[in-house]
Amino acid sequence: MGTADEQALQRAISTILQSDPLIKLLQQVRLGRMKPTDAGLRAVTESWLGTYEKALAMDGLTQSHLRRLNPVPRLAVLIDVGVLTHDHPGVESLTAAYDRAVACAPVG
Repeated sequence: MGTADEQALQRAISTILQSDPLIKLLQQVRLGRMKPTDAGLRAVTESWLGTYEKALAMDGLTQSHLRRLNPVPRLAVLIDVGVLTHDHPGVESLTAAYDRAVACAPVG
């Protein structure tokens, strides 16, 4: 089953994946079936940003775990296809939350 720390990481990953727009919807944008500005995609993305931020605040995550949960690569993909912008409030909030979480988390 793993240690409590590993369980915390798995819970965070599970939480993030449940609303991840990259898995189901980004393919539709790339195929031209959905526009990056589609209201449904925006709603899913907004929800995902909030969920991701909450997952980063879960108890038991170490700096090492948080580095594995770094949102920057996923945000970059969403920015590259035009779903988000660098100055989107949710992007800025998630990035700041990640930086704070890493700074406050125990080393591990």
